[in-house]
Amino acid sequence: MAKKKKPAGKPGAKNKNNKSQKLWGGRFRKKTHPAVERLTESISFDHRLFRHDIQGSIAHAATLARAKVINEAEKRRIIAGLRNIEKDIADGKVEFRAENEDIHTAIELALVKKIGNAGKKLHAGRSRNDQMALDLRLWMRDEIIHIEELVCGLQEKILEHAEDTVGVPMAAFTHLQHAQPIPLAHHLLAYIEMFERDSERLLSCYSRVNELPLGSGAVAGTSIPFDREFTAQLLGFDTITHNSVDAVSNRDFCMEFLATLSILAVHLSRLAEEWTWWASPEFGFVDIDEAFCTGSSILPQKKNPDALELVRGKSGRVLGDLVQMLTVMKGLPLAYNRDLQEDKEAIFDAADTVKNSLDALTPLCASMKFNKERIAATTERDLMDATSLAEYLVMKNVPFRDAHRIVGRLVSMCIDAHIALQDIEFKDFKAACPKVEKDVYDALGVKNCLNRYEGVGSANPRCVRRELVRWRRLFEG
Repeated sequence: MAKKKKPAGKPGAKNKNNKSQKLWGGRFRKKTHPAVERLTESISFDHRLFRHDIQGSIAHAATLARAKVINEAEKRRIIAGLRNIEKDIADGKVEFRAENEDIHTAIELALVKKIGNAGKKLHAGRSRNDQMALDLRLWMRDEIIHIEELVCGLQEKILEHAEDTVGVPMAAFTHLQHAQPIPLAHHLLAYIEMFERDSERLLSCYSRVNELPLGSGAVAGTSIPFDREFTAQLLGFDTITHNSVDAVSNRDFCMEFLATLSILAVHLSRLAEEWTWWASPEFGFVDIDEAFCTGSSILPQKKNPDALELVRGKSGRVLGDLVQMLTVMKGLPLAYNRDLQEDKEAIFDAADTVKNSLDALTPLCASMKFNKERIAATTERDLMDATSLAEYLVMKNVPFRDAHRIVGRLVSMCIDAHIALQDIEFKDFKAACPKVEKDVYDALGVKNCLNRYEGVGSANPRCVRRELVRWRRLFEG
């Protein structure tokens, strides 16, 4: 017997499943093409925002109750349902499917399935445009604080090495050539200063991230009496955005975040580059712990500083993420455009890359050992006290350009005779410049050079020790 045909439904009934999966499906009669489904889905990467999406939705529910859009019982059901969904996702009980499109849709569908019609009321007064802007800001606040803490952790490990090496002289480099003697601690403190600026940029970025966009709707706001100040207070935002068009299309905070991470990644790369050189046999300045090195598949003796090399290499990814974000934004008219979906993968990747680099570099730094004797030996050649001698002559009222020329001739003489400046006989100094006195030898030699540096920020060991105390107080305060 032939099966009975099911009665034809109302127009569009055959697409009921499509409508049930799309928050925007009511206007559409055709199912989304699979290629477009693949192109437009973002849940494969924005699912990591689930906690922040739920955090924002809980605050939104409270604001809707305050506006009498939902009652207190509905608010409690919505909030309880959201918290249960958060636990389910954290426990791996929720399957994210491409047809769910994004994390907002997945959570809303799960909420309606869990609590019924009350869940359908949650989206009143908001759009996915301002909802995603909110999620990104909530996520980015947490990331900034985490990354800033990681930067501080690296700074502290560098500081420990600096405190241990204030008495170790080294050759400071310019143009990769020996320039002047400085304490190794002073060199290491330069990186602490560098990373401190990164911390300051992160915290400055935080202040512009910490603005509430929710309540801006799709582009024009909402006619629902939505107390945005109340929502901002619930979510810990310092202020609210003041233009709905800008609020939903603004990704300046993403670009700034990526720019800040790019500068930080460059600094990490510079450090990794230098320590890679220093770990080579030609330098032999540092010994990298085996736990942070790898070997060769063909050379049994090799101990390669791969962690440092990859920190250096991965900085390029972060720079690429910034360029991607800038490129997405450069031609967008106001207000929201779907191109903005391309923001998340860039900021996620940059944040993950920087965190992974810091996670590796900090313990590497902590376990690294400096070859103090070899580093100090670099100051015993190349006549690095020449500038000190020139400045000695300046203090004897010799014009600097004349002093520079006089010392240059003396340097040539030392090179020919294979001697140091402090080995020149006094009569030869006097012949080179009649204003030279016996105290000229007080300006020569590594120790004298170091002690003659003047001013805050100089390489004078006394100044360096004061800086070490200042940094220690900052980290312990």
